[in-house]
Amino acid sequence: MEQIPETVFAGHSIDGPTRARLGKRAGETARRLAGQDVVAVALTWVDVSGITRTKTVPVERLEHAAAWGVGMSPVFDVFLLDDSITSGKHIGGPAGDLRLHPDLDRLRILAALPGWAHAPALRYAQDGGVHPLDTRALLRRETERLAEGGWSVRAAFEIEWAVSKGEGDDFVAASRGPAYGMTRVTELAGYLRDVLSALKETGVAVAQLHPEYAAGQYEVSVAAEDPVGAADTAVLVRETIRAVSTAHGLAASFSPKVEADSVGNGAHVHLSLWQENAGQNSQGGVEGRPPQETGPVNAMAGGDGPCGMTAAGEAFAAGILRRLAALLAVGAPSVASYLRLVPSHWAGAFACWGPENREAALRFVTGAEGEQYRAANLEVKCLDGAANPYLLLAALLAAGRDGLGAELRLPEPVEVDPAALTEQERAARGIEPLPASLAESVAAFEADAVLRDALGEAVTDTVSAVRRGEIALLDGASPEEIAAATRWRH
Repeated sequence: MEQIPETVFAGHSIDGPTRARLGKRAGETARRLAGQDVVAVALTWVDVSGITRTKTVPVERLEHAAAWGVGMSPVFDVFLLDDSITSGKHIGGPAGDLRLHPDLDRLRILAALPGWAHAPALRYAQDGGVHPLDTRALLRRETERLAEGGWSVRAAFEIEWAVSKGEGDDFVAASRGPAYGMTRVTELAGYLRDVLSALKETGVAVAQLHPEYAAGQYEVSVAAEDPVGAADTAVLVRETIRAVSTAHGLAASFSPKVEADSVGNGAHVHLSLWQENAGQNSQGGVEGRPPQETGPVNAMAGGDGPCGMTAAGEAFAAGILRRLAALLAVGAPSVASYLRLVPSHWAGAFACWGPENREAALRFVTGAEGEQYRAANLEVKCLDGAANPYLLLAALLAAGRDGLGAELRLPEPVEVDPAALTEQERAARGIEPLPASLAESVAAFEADAVLRDALGEAVTDTVSAVRRGEIALLDGASPEEIAAATRWRH
């Protein structure tokens, strides 16, 4: 993401001079947008239940919105997936207000919604302080904590979705060719072309798009970037796909379980740890990197640890692996998530890691020979699209940072489907199943001191309140009812 000195970075209070600078810049931006026939800007944030919410402003009000914000009730952070409302210790009820400020650095014209632009919202209290439930600010804080130690992270989300041609709330797969087959591309070639074109015009760097396993299911992968940018892009990709789908008379579902008897949609996260001054620290890996390439060095390659990781890369990965059960409360955060998270479905249902093992919750992507120095990364597979991407990445970075501080080491890699091992074999290798329900993952989350400390009391309590509210909401529901209740919400 381009760094602009004028911007308000989440984590810092907003004062009078900053308001004046932002207003001036936004006025200039608004005039440019108006000249490109943009009439409104959608300010978005993602709530704790993983739903992207918005307030929009006419383009001529962008200057005021940047300087003074747009009013919004804090109660949205305790909305459940059906728009009913729970409450926590810090949030709940009709009283209170906060301000949404557009992040002008990330403002994009939406090619899929002519006349509209999009900007992620920074959330501030009325006194100018950062709102404690601003998960985007929380992610910024975690990236800054890593930077204090000389580290940065590159991240990207894989977005899976299922396309329906059905009427109303019914799901009828819009393509039915073989899994991963070219037939599925042919069936929806015009639609997929428009998805790719809209993403490109919106400024998203697409790495690949392909049909997935389930009927009507596709996946798009994008280029890695800084963590806040990666979460912003995840929101932008989904809303672009949703808009293109609507224009084609189709509907897109990002739900972890679209149909009870089919595989669900994941939202795998790719992470790599980079060292800013690797030449001055023996932990940094440089092997295999062309001498003309300078800058940060990928700690996931060039070392003498497992699969070529450096000691730091291994410690970062081990920190995430250690906390996977607790991380599911933010990464697989819906009741429907646990209909997807089952063994032998490439969902990563066991807490283990392995090189290129798509049944391990933590897959190590080695990259092709000769490209490992920049391509090696971790893929966290047990996650899905019901997650708030900012909150999820913040928790993942906190877990990795704890691993760095404790100099953790990984267990032996697993190179087979863990479900194919006997319980005794898994026990001997320390391979444990991940939680089989949202209640189990919430209990692990509430007991995790590292995540509580990193996320803060307000976020931790609100996550628990929303998760327990959704557990109660769907208590006793059948898998078919759970899938139907979740299908079109995220």
